[in-house]
Amino acid sequence: MPTYDYECESCGHAFEEFQSITAPPRKKCPKCEGNVRRLIGAGAAVIFKGSGFYATDYRSEEYKKKAKEEKGEGKSGETGKKDKEKKSAPEKT
Repeated sequence: MPTYDYECESCGHAFEEFQSITAPPRKKCPKCEGNVRRLIGAGAAVIFKGSGFYATDYRSEEYKKKAKEEKGEGKSGETGKKDKEKKSAPEKT
């Protein structure tokens, strides 16, 4: 059920009302009983908290192990590049 914003035309009192979509709009102010008008709200935004849901969150253990190894090679400098070249270069017979 959405929350609607209202403002009193007489006293200026602003308030929120938790109503069903099919409920009729409120007509009277809870403070002064004056006429109220329903305001256009910004709407509810989706808020993502936490680490999120990504394809990488559910990677296999083998994938995670290889990723750690590659990070280690990148930090060691030239040796990592040479190892990668050896792996990707075709063997000569």
